[in-house]
Amino acid sequence: MIELPKGTRVWLVAGVTDMRRGFDGLSAQVAGTLRKEPLSGHVFIFRGRRGDIVKLLWADSDGLCLFTKRLERGRFIWTLADSGALSLTRAQLSMLLEGIDWRRVERTWEPDPAA
Repeated sequence: MIELPKGTRVWLVAGVTDMRRGFDGLSAQVAGTLRKEPLSGHVFIFRGRRGDIVKLLWADSDGLCLFTKRLERGRFIWTLADSGALSLTRAQLSMLLEGIDWRRVERTWEPDPAA
């Protein structure tokens, strides 16, 4: 994973996105639909109809980056909303990209209370 600068927000874009879109189409969606600045340095995540591909749009200090990931098995877990955007933590982004359900992460054990 690329190291994101401190203060970078991660936005999961609700709904389905046409995965044929590239830099310009996704930037226009961020600016028009979400009313956010695509060159802000924040990460915007888009998912296609089948759910096995996501695209991440991110502007670093040198220019605009577009990353694509396809899962070989399974689907990316997405929000049920059909519009708008949801803010994720970096940990949730990592889980999402691994195909893990980032919405309800549970500990497998509980620490013992201090005596």
